[in-house]
Amino acid sequence: MERVIELLEKEYGKREWHPDGKPLAGLVRTILSQNTSDTNSKRAFDMLMSTFGSWQAVASAPVQEIAHAIRVGGLSRIKAVRIKQIFNVIEKEHGCIGLDFLNSMDVSEAKDYLMRLPGVGEKTANCVLLFSLGKPCLPVDTHVFRVAKRLGLIDARVSINEAHRLLQQQVPPSKVYQFHILMIEHGRKVCHARNPRCDSCILRNDCPSSSTHPR
Repeated sequence: MERVIELLEKEYGKREWHPDGKPLAGLVRTILSQNTSDTNSKRAFDMLMSTFGSWQAVASAPVQEIAHAIRVGGLSRIKAVRIKQIFNVIEKEHGCIGLDFLNSMDVSEAKDYLMRLPGVGEKTANCVLLFSLGKPCLPVDTHVFRVAKRLGLIDARVSINEAHRLLQQQVPPSKVYQFHILMIEHGRKVCHARNPRCDSCILRNDCPSSSTHPR
């Protein structure tokens, strides 16, 4: 694991970890990022904020108005319902719409709370904890999952839910952010789902799958 991270940092450069301290925005961004591009999810978030201006206004709006605002991100009806449900739960339980109270919880408590919210799974919860609160929680997306299996960091038969636990155990806490970001970059640029570029892969000498995936 340490060699993988070292080689990826050599190839793509080190990544600085700067949590933004905005967990509710991070949760909404993550929901909007599902099944769409980074560009479209950012546009959907920007449209949501320019349309409503505050989280309270989003929570008070009809689902169809939320869906219309985020339509550029795709699956807008599903995402609008999820956002509305989450906001309603948070407001009912805490009297306001925000997730700053997560700062006072330990990692496991914060993760458990997020995963009790409607439609929030482990990847989404870990994204909020990693990017917004600076907690060493590893999100496993399709790129991380694919590359980790090819490298033999996890067995090819494990589920993506199991992968969260198994990879979390292997990555040093101080390197969780770097591992996540660099594995995604490597998956997008080199270790493609189809026709991976094994001959130009910085990890090829340590990858048990490289010989079975020629360009």
